[in-house]
Amino acid sequence: MFGPDFPFAYDDWLRHPAGLGSVPAQRHGTPVAVVGGGVAGLVAGYELLRLGLRPVLYEAGELGGRMRSVPFEADPECAAELGAMRFPVSATTLFHYVDRLGLPTRPFPNPLAAGTPSTLVHLGGERHYARVMEDLPSVYQEVADAWEKTLRDQAELAVMEDAVRRRDTALLKAVWNRMVRTLDDQSFYGFLAASPYFRSFRHRELFGQVGFGTGGWDTDFPNSILEVLRVVFTGADQEQVSIVGGTGRLVQGLWTLAAGPAAHWPAGTSLASLHGGSPRPAVTALRPVADGVLVEDAAGDRATYPAVVFTPHVWTLLNRIECDPSLLSTAHWTAVERTHYMGSSKLFVLTDRPFWLDRDPVTGRDAMSMTLSDRMPRGVYLFDDGPDRPGVICLSYTWNDDSLKVATLDDEQRLEVLLAQLREIYPEVELRRHIVGPPISVTWETEPHFMGAFKANLPGQYRYQRRLFTHFVQDAFPPEQQGLFLAGDDVSWTAGFAEGAVTTALNAVWGVVRHLGGAGHPANPGPGDVFEQLAPILLPEE
Repeated sequence: MFGPDFPFAYDDWLRHPAGLGSVPAQRHGTPVAVVGGGVAGLVAGYELLRLGLRPVLYEAGELGGRMRSVPFEADPECAAELGAMRFPVSATTLFHYVDRLGLPTRPFPNPLAAGTPSTLVHLGGERHYARVMEDLPSVYQEVADAWEKTLRDQAELAVMEDAVRRRDTALLKAVWNRMVRTLDDQSFYGFLAASPYFRSFRHRELFGQVGFGTGGWDTDFPNSILEVLRVVFTGADQEQVSIVGGTGRLVQGLWTLAAGPAAHWPAGTSLASLHGGSPRPAVTALRPVADGVLVEDAAGDRATYPAVVFTPHVWTLLNRIECDPSLLSTAHWTAVERTHYMGSSKLFVLTDRPFWLDRDPVTGRDAMSMTLSDRMPRGVYLFDDGPDRPGVICLSYTWNDDSLKVATLDDEQRLEVLLAQLREIYPEVELRRHIVGPPISVTWETEPHFMGAFKANLPGQYRYQRRLFTHFVQDAFPPEQQGLFLAGDDVSWTAGFAEGAVTTALNAVWGVVRHLGGAGHPANPGPGDVFEQLAPILLPEE
């Protein structure tokens, strides 16, 4: 997911034999607070450990954040992936750690993906069964063509894809910066409506309900078109895979992974060993003090750190954590306040077997398919580990308004509503008789420490995003605002993707090293070392 706002090769930086830099020997063992034990916090902690510092991890809930794998009561070997569950192969920085842990992956069953047995599109009460795009009525191909032509004519798709593929930073920045100037105020829907290929409301409606790649796009319609173009240009909606055994394996792997060749620490040292097996509890307050930042936690303990990496959703600085206003500038506080989150809900059930692979003897069709619908389930995903193992169904994957439709229902109520809806789509399938045990659900906008699934900028919010992303470069900040480093997918350009969480964590690591008097290796400059050449375009404020 290279560029386009800040086209820095994080994967190359990680792989370079010179490493990510060093801190003065007298700084070895220095504690650095890492707030949040999601993938951003774990990566930041792991890399700080390798640099000879002592990361002190604080977590309000369970390790993993929105990489939340919840085992089913009836079979704990099967889990519901309530947060991140599909990762594009273009997320090469994330996969640096996946590969280091030796975690196998497999294709994710997205609609019409090569590894998906079948897809069923249910719109307006009509069902269309497909294995490939050509199986759908011609109007769907018309919509796919309209999207492709719009991207090529209105967003220079071919040029941008080629620049990303070749990592041509000069061309990438020249074209993208021009787009930012002209498209920052444009919504996704406005972009479509202005296209000559989407003049028909019916085509825009079908595109919103079904979309292509990962499914429908209509919940993104109010967002900035720049958010969508980033996903397209970086290949984030293509070739997605899941981690065999669940995302919890990545979480636990980073927590227990020995730092390998590391400054200061003995062989075998890991985040888990430094913390006695458990992170510190939730942070409740952050305050500037003479020698750093004072961190107070839910146990009432206080500690002062010369640097703090903050990875949770930034809204927690407004209500869950008592953060002294002086730690951030007024401009950064405005960006925090204006952060816009996407809501999302999921509901999973365990089944006795992957019955959906049963073939109708008359039609030859699968009993049930990956399903896209304009009704409440919206997206239905099917997972199996073989015919002799239980199956897992994500009965509903919804966003924003569709998520709010179930937000006030408990798990059993959600299940009943969804089963009733699915009976209309699959009247011949007795789904209930295959369900084993209670369902598992989540609504991220009602989760106290999240308040949403992920950030998604509205039109005109590029300037706010730039402030958050560039926060790791602090040389021009007044002293009282130095030492607190924002990270996580909230501050990334590609929120909702673990890649953004990982890369911003690495930005923060670079910032901490510099703040503590260290530096990168001359042969392997870090993101801050080349910031002036690659910095996101600065739009005028007046």
